[in-house]
Parts: sequence; structure tokens; C-alpha cells
Amino acid sequence: MAQKKMILDLDTGVDDALAIAYAVAAPDVDLIGIVSSYGNNLLDVCAKNSLKLLELLGQTDVPVYKGLPHSSTSDHFDVMQVSKDIHGDNGIGDVDLPAPKRALEEMSGVDFYIEAAHQYGQDLIIIPTGPMTNLAAALEKDPEIAHLIGNVTFMGGALTVEGNVTDVAEANINQDAKAADVVLRSDLPLTMVGLDVTLRTLLTKKETQQWRELGTKSGIAFADITDFYIDAYYNLDIDKNGCALHDPLAVGVSLDPTFVTTISLFMKVIYDEHNYGRTIGDKDRLNDPNPNTKVAVDVDKERYLATFMDLLTNLFKEH
Repeated sequence: MAQKKMILDLDTGVDDALAIAYAVAAPDVDLIGIVSSYGNNLLDVCAKNSLKLLELLGQTDVPVYKGLPHSSTSDHFDVMQVSKDIHGDNGIGDVDLPAPKRALEEMSGVDFYIEAAHQYGQDLIIIPTGPMTNLAAALEKDPEIAHLIGNVTFMGGALTVEGNVTDVAEANINQDAKAADVVLRSDLPLTMVGLDVTLRTLLTKKETQQWRELGTKSGIAFADITDFYIDAYYNLDIDKNGCALHDPLAVGVSLDPTFVTTISLFMKVIYDEHNYGRTIGDKDRLNDPNPNTKVAVDVDKERYLATFMDLLTNLFKEH
């Protein structure tokens, strides 16, 4: 049992799947649960994907909780076609995994956050890699958790580069910019792992072939899932050199902050029509002491990729 405890908040697509594998493989943290979100697919699909992947990796003791099914400013959610193009119709590269034996938990993801914050306090790490609807709802239900949770490292936003949905907005923030603003303006200790660093951290079929050659169920499945993503990056002209390790980089940084170079800021999210979804420093708090957000602006991509491959390849050997 590790002292540090981790909750992943996932809209389980391909890079979320890799984030699950990283969290399971990391020796210095216990994955105590997954809170599901909407985003790369519908909430129920994403939740089932997490259960399927956990079972593939032999982690049937990890519970999965359902979060909220749509943003805090809407009454429904529709999957965008571009999400299906990138992650597949089923969210995990159109790879067909067996139906999970474990059921979803009865407790809501929002309540699980609150319970875990009170139980684990500073030892709790939360990794949102989709919209931050669930975490914002937990903060609004129990504001005290902002002073209990040890660290929130989220994949989202862009400070020094353009967004990937609009010129200013990154996809996860764009799904629920108001919720993201609630989280960024809170007292939570935050680390932002945005497009500034994730777009530099690329995986290729040279790496996935190493998993395929293991001949294990998980090695072959994760190679198939990730190859779909790499092909989508190529065919959609997102990047011809490989796929970005968005979500697993956030997991890595939460456990080893030296993977990235950061600047400390009070951040906010713009959610009016002008610049909707933009993550930017709050000029009204530029001179306030002790900013709550460390924004990653550079990454030691070679060392991170070596660590990522070592952890995942050894995990896939076993399952």
C-alpha cells in the first residue's frame, strides 16, 4: 500500500486508457477509484470503458463511479464527430473488449470526491483529464475539500499555444468552461498540464509495436487502441509524427513534478462568448502572493517517455 492515493476523473478515450495504465503501473501511488465524465463519449460509455480497461489490467478491485452526464451550463451532451474520429465510435479505438464483470458503484462520483478528501486529505491526488464538471460540483457541495486535497493535476487548457477546438480553447476546458473557472479560482493546489507540454510528448508505432510483441492480452489490446489514435492524428493532420500523450502526462507529472517546468499564476477561464474557454492568468491577482496554480510550459519529454514506456511495458507483460 502506497501512502499517496489517486482518483482519476476520465472521459475514457484512448489517452485516458493510457492514463489508467500509468496510474496502475506506478509503484508510488494507489489508484483508489475512477470518476467518470462525458466528453470523448457519453458518460455511460466512458464509465464502462474504464471498467473494461481495469479488468484487462487485472485491477478488478478499483471502483468506478458515475459523475455528471453534461456540463454545468447545459441540460444534455452530444458526442462531437471529431471525438469519434479521434477515439473511435466506442471511445477506445473501436477495439472490442469483454463486458466488465464489475458493476458501477451506487455512490455518485461527486460524493466519492468529498468522502475521499475527508478520508485521505493531503495524501489525495486528483487527476481530471476531461471536463471539470464533477470536481466543480464537489467544491460547490463541500467547499472545505479545497483545503483538504493534496494536489489536483489536470490535463486541460493552453497558455502559450493555441487551443485545439478554437484559437484559444482546449477541448476539456471547452466542454465546461464555467466549471473549469470554478476549479481554477478555488483554493485547490493545482498543476495545469495543457497543450503547451502534451503536444511535445509524442508516442509512435515504434513504441506500440513493443507492446504488441509481448503477446499478452493487454499488450495487444493497448497497441490496437493506441494505433487507432496514432492513425487518427495522421489522417486528421493533427500531427504526422505520433500521438500526444495528453492524459498520461498529467498522471506522470502529479507523481514526479520534475518532468515539467512551470510558472506559478492565479488562473481563470473566460466563459463568455468572447474567447470562450480561454485559460489565462488573472491580471487582477498578478501581485497577490502564493499563486495556487503551477502551469507547465516545458517538459523533459525524453525522460518522461522512457518512464512511461518502462512502466506500461512491464505492466502489459503481466496481463
